[in-house]
Amino acid sequence: MPWSNNHLPKYRKHRASGQAVVTLNGRDFYLGPHGTKASKNEYDRLIGEWLQNGRSPLVGSAGELTVVELCARFWKYAKRYYRKGGKCTGEAPNIKAAIRFLKDWYGMTLVSDFGPLALQAVRQSMVEADFSRNYVNAQIGRLKRMFKWGVAEELVPPAVYQGLMAVTGLRQGRSEARESVPVMPVEDATVEATLAHLSPVVADMVRLQRLTGMRPAEVCKSRSVDIDQTGDVWLYRPATHKTEHHGRERTVFFGPQAQGILLSYLARAAEEYCFQPRDSEAKRLSEKHAARTTPLSCGNRPGSKRKRKPKKKPGDHYTSDSYRRAIHYACNKAGIERWSPNRLRHTAGTEFREKFGLEAAQVLLGHSKADVTQIYAERDLTKGIEAARQIG
Repeated sequence: MPWSNNHLPKYRKHRASGQAVVTLNGRDFYLGPHGTKASKNEYDRLIGEWLQNGRSPLVGSAGELTVVELCARFWKYAKRYYRKGGKCTGEAPNIKAAIRFLKDWYGMTLVSDFGPLALQAVRQSMVEADFSRNYVNAQIGRLKRMFKWGVAEELVPPAVYQGLMAVTGLRQGRSEARESVPVMPVEDATVEATLAHLSPVVADMVRLQRLTGMRPAEVCKSRSVDIDQTGDVWLYRPATHKTEHHGRERTVFFGPQAQGILLSYLARAAEEYCFQPRDSEAKRLSEKHAARTTPLSCGNRPGSKRKRKPKKKPGDHYTSDSYRRAIHYACNKAGIERWSPNRLRHTAGTEFREKFGLEAAQVLLGHSKADVTQIYAERDLTKGIEAARQIG
Protein backbone atom coordinates (compact mmCIF):
# COMPACT_ATOMS: atom_id res chain seq x y z
CA MET A 1 0.00 0.00 0.00
CA PRO A 2 1.60 3.35 -1.02
CA TRP A 3 2.44 5.92 1.63
CA SER A 4 0.25 9.00 1.90
CA ASN A 5 1.63 12.46 1.16
CA ASN A 6 1.62 13.22 4.89
CA HIS A 7 4.04 10.38 5.67
CA LEU A 8 7.53 11.44 6.76
CA PRO A 9 10.56 9.11 6.95
CA LYS A 10 11.27 8.14 10.56
CA TYR A 11 14.11 9.23 12.80
CA ARG A 12 15.71 5.85 13.67
CA LYS A 13 18.67 4.38 15.54
CA HIS A 14 21.37 2.52 13.66
CA ARG A 15 22.22 -0.25 16.14
CA ALA A 16 25.67 -1.10 14.81
CA SER A 17 27.02 2.45 15.12
CA GLY A 18 24.63 4.00 17.64
CA GLN A 19 23.96 6.87 15.27
CA ALA A 20 20.61 8.33 14.27
CA VAL A 21 19.65 7.68 10.66
CA VAL A 22 16.91 8.61 8.23
CA THR A 23 16.27 7.02 4.83
CA LEU A 24 15.27 9.32 1.98
CA ASN A 25 14.48 7.78 -1.41
CA GLY A 26 16.41 4.63 -0.53
CA ARG A 27 19.53 6.40 0.73
CA ASP A 28 20.60 6.46 4.40
CA PHE A 29 21.66 9.78 5.94
CA TYR A 30 23.52 9.54 9.28
CA LEU A 31 22.70 12.35 11.68
CA GLY A 32 25.08 11.91 14.61
CA PRO A 33 24.65 10.20 18.01
CA HIS A 34 21.10 8.96 18.45
CA GLY A 35 18.89 10.96 20.81
CA THR A 36 21.01 14.13 20.80
CA LYS A 37 19.59 17.54 20.03
CA ALA A 38 22.14 18.00 17.23
CA SER A 39 21.00 14.82 15.48
CA LYS A 40 17.35 15.87 15.73
CA ASN A 41 18.17 19.28 14.32
CA GLU A 42 19.99 17.62 11.43
CA TYR A 43 16.93 15.40 10.87
CA ASP A 44 14.67 18.45 10.71
CA ARG A 45 17.03 20.13 8.25
CA LEU A 46 17.20 17.16 5.89
CA ILE A 47 13.45 16.60 5.99
CA GLY A 48 12.86 20.28 5.24
CA GLU A 49 15.21 20.20 2.24
CA TRP A 50 13.67 16.95 1.05
CA LEU A 51 10.14 18.38 1.18
CA GLN A 52 11.30 21.61 -0.47
CA ASN A 53 12.80 19.49 -3.24
CA GLY A 54 9.43 17.87 -3.93
CA ARG A 55 10.30 14.62 -2.07
CA SER A 56 12.99 14.01 -4.68
CA PRO A 57 16.38 12.49 -3.86
CA LEU A 58 18.90 14.82 -2.22
CA VAL A 59 22.41 14.96 -3.58
CA GLY A 60 25.33 14.89 -1.22
CA SER A 61 27.07 17.83 -2.92
CA ALA A 62 26.24 20.15 -5.77
CA GLY A 63 27.07 18.84 -9.22
CA GLU A 64 26.22 15.14 -8.82
CA LEU A 65 23.10 15.47 -10.93
CA THR A 66 23.09 14.93 -14.67
CA VAL A 67 21.75 17.63 -16.97
CA VAL A 68 18.63 15.61 -17.78
CA GLU A 69 17.86 15.27 -14.06
CA LEU A 70 18.29 19.01 -13.58
CA CYS A 71 15.96 19.63 -16.53
CA ALA A 72 13.31 17.33 -15.05
CA ARG A 73 13.39 19.12 -11.70
CA PHE A 74 13.33 22.58 -13.24
CA TRP A 75 10.43 21.63 -15.55
CA LYS A 76 8.47 20.42 -12.53
CA TYR A 77 9.14 23.76 -10.84
CA ALA A 78 8.33 25.78 -13.99
CA LYS A 79 4.90 24.17 -14.37
CA ARG A 80 4.04 25.31 -10.85
CA TYR A 81 5.62 28.76 -11.04
CA TYR A 82 4.66 30.02 -14.50
CA ARG A 83 0.90 29.93 -14.01
CA LYS A 84 -1.82 32.52 -14.29
CA GLY A 85 -5.51 31.95 -13.73
CA GLY A 86 -4.87 28.27 -12.92
CA LYS A 87 -3.21 27.60 -16.28
CA CYS A 88 0.38 27.59 -17.51
CA THR A 89 1.50 30.79 -19.18
CA GLY A 90 3.23 30.97 -22.55
CA GLU A 91 6.60 30.88 -20.79
CA ALA A 92 6.20 27.20 -19.89
CA PRO A 93 6.19 25.81 -23.48
CA ASN A 94 9.13 28.08 -24.34
CA ILE A 95 11.11 26.58 -21.46
CA LYS A 96 10.15 23.08 -22.58
CA ALA A 97 11.41 23.80 -26.11
CA ALA A 98 14.74 25.12 -24.77
CA ILE A 99 15.17 22.10 -22.50
CA ARG A 100 14.61 19.74 -25.43
CA PHE A 101 17.73 20.99 -27.25
CA LEU A 102 19.79 20.78 -24.07
CA LYS A 103 18.70 17.20 -23.30
CA ASP A 104 19.36 16.01 -26.85
CA TRP A 105 22.96 17.22 -26.75
CA TYR A 106 24.07 16.96 -23.12
CA GLY A 107 21.39 14.99 -21.28
CA MET A 108 23.78 12.51 -19.65
CA THR A 109 26.49 15.08 -18.84
CA LEU A 110 27.04 15.95 -15.18
CA VAL A 111 25.98 19.51 -14.40
CA SER A 112 29.44 20.10 -12.92
CA ASP A 113 30.95 19.30 -16.34
CA PHE A 114 28.62 21.57 -18.32
CA GLY A 115 30.41 24.75 -19.32
CA PRO A 116 30.37 27.72 -21.69
CA LEU A 117 31.54 25.73 -24.73
CA ALA A 118 28.71 23.22 -24.24
CA LEU A 119 26.18 26.05 -24.04
CA GLN A 120 27.59 27.57 -27.23
CA ALA A 121 27.20 24.19 -28.96
CA VAL A 122 23.53 24.07 -27.91
CA ARG A 123 23.10 27.62 -29.21
CA GLN A 124 24.65 26.66 -32.56
CA SER A 125 22.21 23.76 -32.88
CA MET A 126 19.35 26.25 -32.49
CA VAL A 127 20.88 28.47 -35.19
CA GLU A 128 21.12 25.47 -37.53
CA ALA A 129 17.46 24.74 -36.82
CA ASP A 130 16.76 28.12 -38.52
CA PHE A 131 15.57 29.92 -35.40
CA SER A 132 15.81 33.70 -35.44
CA ARG A 133 18.60 35.46 -33.55
CA ASN A 134 16.23 37.01 -31.01
CA TYR A 135 14.57 33.66 -30.31
CA VAL A 136 17.91 31.89 -29.89
CA ASN A 137 19.07 34.53 -27.41
CA ALA A 138 15.83 34.22 -25.48
CA GLN A 139 16.10 30.41 -25.30
CA ILE A 140 19.72 30.53 -24.13
CA GLY A 141 18.63 33.02 -21.49
CA ARG A 142 16.04 30.52 -20.27
CA LEU A 143 18.70 27.81 -19.97
CA LYS A 144 20.90 30.18 -17.95
CA ARG A 145 17.91 30.86 -15.72
CA MET A 146 17.53 27.12 -15.14
CA PHE A 147 21.13 26.81 -13.97
CA LYS A 148 20.66 29.88 -11.75
CA TRP A 149 17.67 28.14 -10.17
CA GLY A 150 19.82 25.05 -9.72
CA VAL A 151 22.40 27.11 -7.80
CA ALA A 152 19.66 28.40 -5.48
CA GLU A 153 18.52 24.81 -4.88
CA GLU A 154 22.12 23.67 -4.24
CA LEU A 155 21.97 21.37 -7.26
CA VAL A 156 24.50 23.24 -9.40
CA PRO A 157 27.94 24.53 -8.35
CA PRO A 158 27.95 28.35 -8.44
CA ALA A 159 31.05 28.29 -10.64
CA VAL A 160 29.06 26.53 -13.40
CA TYR A 161 26.48 29.31 -13.56
CA GLN A 162 29.18 31.97 -13.44
CA GLY A 163 30.88 30.35 -16.42
CA LEU A 164 27.63 30.22 -18.41
CA MET A 165 27.05 33.92 -17.81
CA ALA A 166 30.24 34.61 -19.79
CA VAL A 167 28.40 33.45 -22.94
CA THR A 168 27.06 36.66 -24.48
CA GLY A 169 24.07 36.93 -26.78
CA LEU A 170 24.31 36.82 -30.56
CA ARG A 171 24.76 40.28 -32.08
CA GLN A 172 23.02 41.54 -35.18
CA GLY A 173 25.16 41.09 -38.29
CA ARG A 174 27.78 39.09 -36.38
CA SER A 175 26.26 35.63 -36.38
CA GLU A 176 24.82 33.08 -38.78
CA ALA A 177 21.36 33.32 -37.21
CA ARG A 178 18.68 34.87 -39.37
CA GLU A 179 17.05 38.12 -38.32
CA SER A 180 13.36 38.11 -37.45
CA VAL A 181 11.00 40.32 -39.39
CA PRO A 182 9.84 43.21 -37.16
CA VAL A 183 6.14 43.35 -36.37
CA MET A 184 4.68 46.27 -38.29
CA PRO A 185 1.28 47.97 -38.07
CA VAL A 186 -1.47 46.52 -40.24
CA GLU A 187 -3.12 48.86 -42.73
CA ASP A 188 -6.72 49.82 -42.02
CA ALA A 189 -7.66 48.83 -45.58
CA THR A 190 -6.37 45.31 -44.87
CA VAL A 191 -8.39 45.19 -41.65
CA GLU A 192 -11.55 46.26 -43.49
CA ALA A 193 -11.02 43.56 -46.13
CA THR A 194 -10.71 40.98 -43.36
CA LEU A 195 -13.78 42.12 -41.42
CA ALA A 196 -16.07 41.09 -44.27
CA HIS A 197 -15.11 37.44 -43.75
CA LEU A 198 -15.14 37.35 -39.94
CA SER A 199 -18.00 36.28 -37.72
CA PRO A 200 -19.82 39.26 -36.14
CA VAL A 201 -18.33 38.49 -32.71
CA VAL A 202 -14.71 38.33 -33.88
CA ALA A 203 -15.26 41.36 -36.12
CA ASP A 204 -16.33 43.37 -33.06
CA MET A 205 -13.24 42.14 -31.20
CA VAL A 206 -11.05 43.41 -34.03
CA ARG A 207 -12.80 46.80 -34.09
CA LEU A 208 -12.50 47.16 -30.32
CA GLN A 209 -8.81 46.26 -30.28
CA ARG A 210 -8.11 48.67 -33.15
CA LEU A 211 -9.73 51.52 -31.21
CA THR A 212 -8.12 50.83 -27.82
CA GLY A 213 -4.76 49.19 -28.55
CA MET A 214 -5.49 46.35 -26.14
CA ARG A 215 -3.46 43.17 -26.09
CA PRO A 216 -5.25 40.19 -27.72
CA ALA A 217 -5.64 38.41 -24.37
CA GLU A 218 -7.25 41.51 -22.84
CA VAL A 219 -9.86 41.58 -25.60
CA CYS A 220 -10.59 37.88 -25.23
CA LYS A 221 -11.09 38.03 -21.46
CA SER A 222 -13.10 41.23 -21.19
CA ARG A 223 -16.08 41.03 -18.80
CA SER A 224 -18.63 43.62 -17.75
CA VAL A 225 -17.70 43.12 -14.09
CA ASP A 226 -14.23 44.49 -14.89
CA ILE A 227 -15.53 47.61 -16.66
CA ASP A 228 -16.24 50.78 -14.70
CA GLN A 229 -19.12 52.43 -16.57
CA THR A 230 -19.70 55.37 -14.22
CA GLY A 231 -17.94 58.05 -16.28
CA ASP A 232 -18.26 59.24 -19.86
CA VAL A 233 -15.09 57.24 -20.57
CA TRP A 234 -15.32 53.66 -19.33
CA LEU A 235 -12.34 52.14 -17.52
CA TYR A 236 -11.58 48.46 -18.12
CA ARG A 237 -9.26 46.85 -15.58
CA PRO A 238 -8.61 43.23 -16.65
CA ALA A 239 -8.74 40.65 -13.86
CA THR A 240 -5.51 39.20 -15.24
CA HIS A 241 -2.99 40.72 -17.61
CA LYS A 242 0.58 40.36 -18.87
CA THR A 243 2.39 42.44 -16.24
CA GLU A 244 0.33 41.71 -13.12
CA HIS A 245 3.16 39.64 -11.60
CA HIS A 246 5.19 42.88 -11.48
CA GLY A 247 2.53 44.44 -9.26
CA ARG A 248 1.30 46.78 -12.01
CA GLU A 249 -2.30 47.70 -12.74
CA ARG A 250 -3.63 47.77 -16.29
CA THR A 251 -6.35 50.21 -17.34
CA VAL A 252 -7.93 50.30 -20.80
CA PHE A 253 -9.95 53.37 -21.81
CA PHE A 254 -13.23 52.90 -23.71
CA GLY A 255 -14.47 55.98 -25.55
CA PRO A 256 -17.87 56.42 -27.24
CA GLN A 257 -17.08 54.23 -30.26
CA ALA A 258 -15.71 51.42 -28.11
CA GLN A 259 -18.72 51.68 -25.82
CA GLY A 260 -21.04 51.34 -28.82
CA ILE A 261 -19.32 48.09 -29.80
CA LEU A 262 -19.56 46.70 -26.27
CA LEU A 263 -23.17 47.61 -25.49
CA SER A 264 -24.72 44.53 -27.08
CA TYR A 265 -22.35 42.26 -25.11
CA LEU A 266 -22.94 43.71 -21.65
CA ALA A 267 -26.47 42.31 -21.21
CA ARG A 268 -25.15 38.91 -20.12
CA ALA A 269 -24.19 38.04 -16.52
CA ALA A 270 -21.43 40.27 -15.11
CA GLU A 271 -19.01 37.38 -14.56
CA GLU A 272 -19.40 36.02 -18.09
CA TYR A 273 -17.02 36.89 -20.89
CA CYS A 274 -18.25 39.41 -23.44
CA PHE A 275 -17.02 37.64 -26.57
CA GLN A 276 -17.92 33.94 -26.67
CA PRO A 277 -17.21 31.37 -29.41
CA ARG A 278 -20.55 29.68 -28.78
CA ASP A 279 -22.28 32.88 -29.92
CA SER A 280 -20.32 32.75 -33.17
CA GLU A 281 -21.20 29.09 -33.63
CA ALA A 282 -24.89 29.74 -32.99
CA LYS A 283 -24.82 32.56 -35.53
CA ARG A 284 -23.11 30.34 -38.09
CA LEU A 285 -25.70 27.58 -37.67
CA SER A 286 -28.50 30.11 -37.89
CA GLU A 287 -27.18 31.50 -41.17
CA LYS A 288 -26.66 27.99 -42.50
CA HIS A 289 -30.27 27.13 -41.65
CA ALA A 290 -31.55 30.34 -43.25
CA ALA A 291 -29.72 29.47 -46.48
CA ARG A 292 -31.27 25.99 -46.56
CA THR A 293 -33.08 25.23 -49.85
CA THR A 294 -34.41 21.77 -48.98
CA PRO A 295 -37.91 21.93 -47.46
CA LEU A 296 -38.10 21.12 -43.75
CA SER A 297 -40.37 18.20 -44.57
CA CYS A 298 -37.52 16.62 -46.56
CA GLY A 299 -33.93 15.77 -45.75
CA ASN A 300 -32.34 15.95 -42.33
CA ARG A 301 -34.04 17.79 -39.49
CA PRO A 302 -32.10 20.76 -38.07
CA GLY A 303 -29.63 19.53 -35.49
CA SER A 304 -30.13 15.83 -36.25
CA LYS A 305 -26.56 15.34 -37.50
CA ARG A 306 -24.85 16.93 -34.50
CA LYS A 307 -22.83 14.72 -32.21
CA ARG A 308 -24.26 14.20 -28.74
CA LYS A 309 -20.82 14.20 -27.15
CA PRO A 310 -18.44 16.11 -29.43
CA LYS A 311 -14.76 16.02 -28.57
CA LYS A 312 -14.62 19.80 -28.55
CA LYS A 313 -17.38 22.27 -27.78
CA PRO A 314 -17.34 26.05 -28.31
CA GLY A 315 -15.87 27.62 -25.19
CA ASP A 316 -17.07 30.49 -23.03
CA HIS A 317 -14.33 32.83 -24.30
CA TYR A 318 -11.79 33.14 -27.07
CA THR A 319 -8.10 32.56 -26.44
CA SER A 320 -5.29 34.49 -28.08
CA ASP A 321 -4.65 31.46 -30.31
CA SER A 322 -8.27 30.92 -31.38
CA TYR A 323 -8.65 34.68 -31.97
CA ARG A 324 -5.57 34.67 -34.20
CA ARG A 325 -6.71 31.55 -36.09
CA ALA A 326 -10.09 33.14 -36.81
CA ILE A 327 -8.35 36.17 -38.34
CA HIS A 328 -6.02 33.97 -40.40
CA TYR A 329 -8.97 31.97 -41.70
CA ALA A 330 -10.72 35.19 -42.75
CA CYS A 331 -7.53 36.40 -44.47
CA ASN A 332 -7.41 33.18 -46.47
CA LYS A 333 -11.03 33.67 -47.55
CA ALA A 334 -10.33 37.28 -48.48
CA GLY A 335 -7.24 36.25 -50.48
CA ILE A 336 -4.91 38.60 -48.60
CA GLU A 337 -1.71 38.12 -46.63
CA ARG A 338 -2.26 36.85 -43.11
CA TRP A 339 -1.89 39.25 -40.22
CA SER A 340 -2.08 38.68 -36.46
CA PRO A 341 -4.01 40.66 -33.82
CA ASN A 342 -0.81 41.96 -32.21
CA ARG A 343 -0.35 44.14 -35.30
CA LEU A 344 -3.58 45.97 -34.40
CA ARG A 345 -1.84 47.07 -31.22
CA HIS A 346 1.04 48.46 -33.27
CA THR A 347 -1.41 50.30 -35.52
CA ALA A 348 -3.21 51.84 -32.56
CA GLY A 349 0.10 52.73 -30.89
CA THR A 350 1.30 54.52 -34.02
CA GLU A 351 -1.91 56.55 -34.16
CA PHE A 352 -1.79 57.40 -30.44
CA ARG A 353 1.78 58.63 -30.68
CA GLU A 354 1.17 60.69 -33.79
CA LYS A 355 -1.96 62.41 -32.46
CA PHE A 356 -1.34 62.70 -28.72
CA GLY A 357 2.41 62.26 -28.20
CA LEU A 358 4.62 59.62 -26.62
CA GLU A 359 3.42 60.06 -23.03
CA ALA A 360 -0.24 59.59 -23.93
CA ALA A 361 0.61 56.55 -26.06
CA GLN A 362 2.50 55.09 -23.11
CA VAL A 363 -0.57 55.43 -20.87
CA LEU A 364 -3.03 54.12 -23.45
CA LEU A 365 -0.89 51.09 -24.27
CA GLY A 366 -0.16 50.36 -20.59
CA HIS A 367 3.64 50.52 -20.77
CA SER A 368 5.74 51.31 -17.71
CA LYS A 369 8.59 52.74 -19.82
CA ALA A 370 8.48 55.02 -22.83
CA ASP A 371 11.16 53.06 -24.69
CA VAL A 372 8.79 50.08 -24.87
CA THR A 373 6.15 52.33 -26.44
CA GLN A 374 8.67 53.29 -29.12
CA ILE A 375 8.67 49.68 -30.30
CA TYR A 376 4.90 49.68 -30.80
CA ALA A 377 4.52 53.21 -32.10
CA GLU A 378 6.30 53.66 -35.43
CA ARG A 379 7.94 57.04 -35.83
CA ASP A 380 6.06 59.63 -37.86
CA LEU A 381 8.32 60.03 -40.89
CA THR A 382 6.23 62.85 -42.30
CA LYS A 383 7.55 65.21 -39.61
CA GLY A 384 11.16 64.44 -40.53
CA ILE A 385 10.41 64.82 -44.24
CA GLU A 386 8.71 68.18 -43.69
CA ALA A 387 11.62 69.41 -41.53
CA ALA A 388 14.16 68.38 -44.19
CA ARG A 389 12.08 70.09 -46.86
CA GLN A 390 12.12 73.38 -44.94
CA ILE A 391 15.80 73.16 -44.05
CA GLY A 392 16.68 72.44 -47.64
